[in-house]
Amino acid sequence: MGRNYRRRVLTAAAIATAAICAIVPGTAGAATVQDLVNAINAGQTTVTKALADTGISSPTHSTIPTGQGPVMSSALVAVTYSMANAETAPQGANDWTCKPSAAHPEPVVLLHGSWMNAFDAFSYLSPQIKSAGFCVYALNYGEEGLIQGGGLGALIPGRNGVGPMEDSAKQLSAFVDKVLASTGAKKVNIVGHSQAGPVSDQYMKFEGGASKVDQLITFGATTHGTTLDGIATLGQRMSGYGIDALGISSVFVGQGLIEQVTGSPFYAKLNANGDTVPGVTYTTVATSNDEVSTPPSATFRTAVPGATVHNITLQDGCGIDWSDHLTMLYSPRAASIALHALDPAGHPNLVCQFNPWLL
Repeated sequence: MGRNYRRRVLTAAAIATAAICAIVPGTAGAATVQDLVNAINAGQTTVTKALADTGISSPTHSTIPTGQGPVMSSALVAVTYSMANAETAPQGANDWTCKPSAAHPEPVVLLHGSWMNAFDAFSYLSPQIKSAGFCVYALNYGEEGLIQGGGLGALIPGRNGVGPMEDSAKQLSAFVDKVLASTGAKKVNIVGHSQAGPVSDQYMKFEGGASKVDQLITFGATTHGTTLDGIATLGQRMSGYGIDALGISSVFVGQGLIEQVTGSPFYAKLNANGDTVPGVTYTTVATSNDEVSTPPSATFRTAVPGATVHNITLQDGCGIDWSDHLTMLYSPRAASIALHALDPAGHPNLVCQFNPWLL
């Protein structure tokens, strides 16, 4: 793992750094692509200094979106809207006057994935969970400056989830504590996409979150990592949505994305004692058309004693759902799975309805 993993990561970093130097002023004297690749091939590991030469920085942080955006039924439309409204909350989320009912005593925390934000991830699902009677909250996490390793995401509005996942887990911890204090609840349920899976795991295992989470429901989570090709595919998809992040041959990277490479040191520590914790119920949803969290089955979990796991493939029993990594968040079937997990009595049946790939 060691040499091959480091080389793959550093090669991606070299390509991304070259792209950064091409678009950011004030990078005179920065290393060229060939310089960086030569250093990698020679076994040197000092190429990351090129990132420090850009002169752009901001601390790793999170924000709590406000307002109420429109309900969306298309991933493409939601991403487009969020480019100009990156700090807008999805409808139904972040009502700090909400008090949980006896029927639904646990608030729901929505957690987006890499290069996403609360709105474009949950503009479809958030209002449905709110209408089902839950208090709903959403966070924009993992916002990081270029100099800290956030990649080109630091330059694009609303492309969050690029900071180190260890830091993102701390941001999630502070947010959950705020939700619990506001609602008076003892635990939350987390509904997350992609990177939200390992961020939630990091929170529960290393930030004291296990006692504060009843359920973790994930869609396309990178539970055991993915490949750099998968990360590049997501960047290409976002470019297709009008976000010119990659250019023709550049790879969009950030520390949080690099940590998601299969076999990374992050996962070696995270999953050393299993991928679940006692006392938590996991609903882990994959789509067979996932081109980012690959292979799709790598999202699935194995229960340790005291944990409960439900591994579900979106297309099982519903072949007309063509959802991929992004559009699964806009799948009626995926929404029904989340609602069933949160409230099986109120939502006993799963929906089977066509949902497109890409749109």
